[in-house]
Amino acid sequence: MNSLETISNKLNIISEFLAKRDIPVLNKEELKKKYEIDQADLLILFGGSILHGCELSAKAFNQGIAKRMMIVGGEGHTTDMLRNIIHSKCPEFETKGKAESDIIAYYLEKKYNIRGCLIERESTNCGNNVSNALKVLNEYGLKPKYIIIMQDSSMQMRMDAGFKKMLNDRDVEIINYAPYRARVIVKQGQLCFEDDTIEGMWNMEHYINLQMGEIPRLSDTKDGYGPNGKDYIAHVDIPEEVQEAFDYLKGENKFSVREANEKYK
Repeated sequence: MNSLETISNKLNIISEFLAKRDIPVLNKEELKKKYEIDQADLLILFGGSILHGCELSAKAFNQGIAKRMMIVGGEGHTTDMLRNIIHSKCPEFETKGKAESDIIAYYLEKKYNIRGCLIERESTNCGNNVSNALKVLNEYGLKPKYIIIMQDSSMQMRMDAGFKKMLNDRDVEIINYAPYRARVIVKQGQLCFEDDTIEGMWNMEHYINLQMGEIPRLSDTKDGYGPNGKDYIAHVDIPEEVQEAFDYLKGENKFSVREANEKYK
């Protein structure tokens, strides 16, 4: 196996771990099989998701996957990309300065006729994505028992751990569905995505940067986000194979690790 093939293999090990899915397909049949319910109480779409995630969540919602929908997101490290993509599709809509949730809500109403979503527009990172979403539920007096969460696939595992931390064993079932599972392959001597039809997908450099940034955050060490570190999230077990893949890629000195800052953690 040459170096690029090894790199693609390691990236796929990490991405498969991060892109947490509790059901194999986002439909009512799979909900019934695993949770014995016909419909979740709430679907939460987080603004960090690429357009493919917006499309997937909208289609599932219109097929009755959940009773209500919430869109969460203020401004984060991916907001400008979302603004540019939606403005290119909806040039009549000025996205500059608008929150992720308002941008997505406009797009879903225009394309899918989805109205009346709960909106959270203040959060800037995964941590307050969760706390602010729960705050909105409290403000409306809603107590959903089954919640489907959809975040960008690179951050799906961390979002799950954030909910587990903040719900603190409350009687709520969090159902994860990472919107995409991208596989990296080597083609003509370059890393590329096996599926090039994932709409709004990050470029390869940014994709790798997102993947590499998550493992240190999920680590339950003094520098990580777990209980033994910053205590932002519940403990996450990182499989040995995943840690080894991260260490290998970091040792290549070709890939940057997305550093946290106080606002866009």
